[in-house]
Amino acid sequence: MKWIDRYLLLVLGGFLIGFIPLYPKLPLFDLIPGYLVRVRLEDIFIALTTAVWLIQLIRKKVTLKIPLAKLFGLYLLAGLLSLISAIFITKTIPFELLHVGKSALHLLRYLEYFTLFFIIFSALKTKKDLGILLTVSFITLFAVSVYGVGQRYLYWPVYSTMNREFSNGLRLYLTPHARVQSTFGGHYDLGGYLVLTLPFVLAAIYSFTKKKQRLALYILFYFGIWLITVSASRASFGSLILALAVVVTIFALQQKTLLKKITWFLRQSILIATGSGLLLALFGQDMYERLIQILEGFPAANSWYEQANKQAKVVFYEYIPEHLSFLPTITIDKPANGLSTDEAAAIVPVLVPSDERPVTKQPSDVYVNVPDQKLVATVSAEGVETMVLVETERVYSQNALDRGLSVAIRLDTLWPQAIAGFYSNPLLGSGYATLTKETVQQFTEAESTDNNYLRSLGETGLAGFITFYGSITAALTLTIRTLRKKAGKKLTAFEKIVLIGFIAGTLGLLLNAVYIDVFVASKIAQLYWAYAGMAMAVYFWHKNEK
Repeated sequence: MKWIDRYLLLVLGGFLIGFIPLYPKLPLFDLIPGYLVRVRLEDIFIALTTAVWLIQLIRKKVTLKIPLAKLFGLYLLAGLLSLISAIFITKTIPFELLHVGKSALHLLRYLEYFTLFFIIFSALKTKKDLGILLTVSFITLFAVSVYGVGQRYLYWPVYSTMNREFSNGLRLYLTPHARVQSTFGGHYDLGGYLVLTLPFVLAAIYSFTKKKQRLALYILFYFGIWLITVSASRASFGSLILALAVVVTIFALQQKTLLKKITWFLRQSILIATGSGLLLALFGQDMYERLIQILEGFPAANSWYEQANKQAKVVFYEYIPEHLSFLPTITIDKPANGLSTDEAAAIVPVLVPSDERPVTKQPSDVYVNVPDQKLVATVSAEGVETMVLVETERVYSQNALDRGLSVAIRLDTLWPQAIAGFYSNPLLGSGYATLTKETVQQFTEAESTDNNYLRSLGETGLAGFITFYGSITAALTLTIRTLRKKAGKKLTAFEKIVLIGFIAGTLGLLLNAVYIDVFVASKIAQLYWAYAGMAMAVYFWHKNEK
């Protein structure tokens, strides 16, 4: 029994940290018919681990008197009040089991995310335990990266959740220019995972002193950089740059003199930029093009780029291949009965496929001009009126033509919908899963605002926004306070990695949240609060020290 009390939560917590990123988003069953959010295997394991934690709580082996617990409670209360308000006051949620159940499901998802915090916090008894969980995290990142290689070059399966049909567990494989998503449901989710995790790896490189450890971590780090490059997510790539810059800055500030601080920062920044730039040049043509789309609004910079790019193409596509022509060519056969992402998109059209090059004049991030579909009334010879779905030419807004369809969808539709939800009830919002509905009675199969801040304001108002981001701010503040308090004293390498990695990862995700609902994406949210539990455990160990 002593072993169970000491190690069971640690074993289960470590298992979850590894299993959540590695297991594809394959559904087990529907809770709500026709809805994209399904029960998956990780939900079952989290529920079972939570049951173990509750038993330990009843036995008084763990406690609820831990950092952030009250803020979590306040957020859940705000979410519950928002749900009640949406049903009875703003009436943006019909008082029907289907609609109420869908909104309540989103509230329960947040409860599930927060349970990872309690599980991991309670599992950590010693600093050695911290090292175990970090090791599991790094091994998991390596496995996710290896799977990405398999997807890119060996036709390993892709399980996407980009629409309801794909999320049924349809097994796909990537075409040559498709975005790698590894074990995640989409490239945005994979990008968010790397924004959160790679700062821990970089912090470990700077914290460890053994050459073999540092070499292994450097390989892992650039493996992760390669993975985010082939995922071709601009928002996540920019957020990762911020997160890594935070790690480098914190370690630079720990150098003794001002000159050493500056030179150390510059040296490490150049090293990271050089390695990342090389990977981008060799493997990141799709990412490269998406980043260059940003330059289209700046003619002078775009002109300079085009000249430089001509020279680079000569080197990478003529000179290097010519001198490496002696190397053998390896050909991998496609799966005999496989379905590519191109073929699947043809069966179930995706609005903005990313697998082909632009060939016609259209928004810069539209690669296949998918026709629009509209319902048209027709009258038969007998005078019976029916509605028929017909294809029509897609009309793009000026925002789409100027800034790209990805930005235009946010500016024209998603963000105004969220703002409207906030205005309907500034205190409590319009309720979970209400922002994309065109009518109150409409049942939407998925929710997305592509801005986590606006989504929080729209769904739960100021009450939910303040309590949710208050929890993140509190975790960040306590972590920074612990790091500053121990700046002149000895932190173990594992403690330093967790504190600095969590600070950088949090800031990276907060930037990513401007463009992606990153704190609602299940795998990222679960892992984020697990890492927050690790950081708060370190804070708890040192909070009474002077």
